[in-house]
Amino acid sequence: MPFSLRNRPSSAVGLDIDGSFVAAVAVDGKSITGLASVELAPRVATDGEVTDPEALSAAIKDLFRTHDLPRRVRLGVANHQIVVRQMEMPMIEDPAQRDAAVRFQAAEAIAMPLEQAVLDYQPIGAIEGDDGHVRQRLLVVAARESMIRRLVDAVRGAGLKPDGIDLNAFALVRMLGDNDREALEVGHTARVICHLGGVTNLAIAAGPVCLFTRPLQTAWSSDDDGLVDSLAEEIRLSIDFHMAQPNARAVDSVVLSGPGATDERVANELASRTGLPVSVGEPLGVFGDHTVPVGDDPARYTVAAGLALGVER
Repeated sequence: MPFSLRNRPSSAVGLDIDGSFVAAVAVDGKSITGLASVELAPRVATDGEVTDPEALSAAIKDLFRTHDLPRRVRLGVANHQIVVRQMEMPMIEDPAQRDAAVRFQAAEAIAMPLEQAVLDYQPIGAIEGDDGHVRQRLLVVAARESMIRRLVDAVRGAGLKPDGIDLNAFALVRMLGDNDREALEVGHTARVICHLGGVTNLAIAAGPVCLFTRPLQTAWSSDDDGLVDSLAEEIRLSIDFHMAQPNARAVDSVVLSGPGATDERVANELASRTGLPVSVGEPLGVFGDHTVPVGDDPARYTVAAGLALGVER
């Protein structure tokens, strides 16, 4: 497949490769038709990157064979080999011309050789420029192609067909963001969504649109007494960076997800340290109370379910 961060709408399986497990969610329309997860051995995937492709292929192949899941999958990425930037540019209707203009402007804004990167973007709104003309705001994503290739090769090695590659942050926003598009109107606030999994991942969203995202340095571990302090500081720094962007929206709350969010003390302590209301999102978000296997953790499936939903631009 040509490497791209874009998605195609079709029935598919979202595949989340967390550092300690792999989770898969099959979706048909707005319904979950199957889900399953399996533990990963140490160092198969580290800090969001594939480090042992053969072992990962074997784990995924066994998971899909055991649970008879469809073979078309949407993949997610979240690691430090990804750069995300906001850009503004004149409104360009022709897609090919807009793609070329984004790539030209990204060459100056993104500190990564674009010939070694997969580049994509998502519209996040429009503003009126000083000259009175409307300018489009974009969230531009660049990911190192070598990192993407290792992931795709490992998934293909399991006999699966990658049908799209997405940011895990976009999947989180689909599941836990405000789906009311009126929230995009001027004056509405934004929320932080923070996923506590193999990679601690943060997104800031207004309505259904991701405005900012970054993986955090804080490595989640329930045994780390200083974790909440570190996480609170990174959330505050991320909000400060977001607020420094043009026309930034104030942040009014934090929503937690992932296996690390199941400890209620984390939400309470984060609220105390950030001064913001902190809640734990429903693990399967827009899908509601779908039943998971007995003894399984629903919080494992949030990202995979959001990847399966995909979007059409």
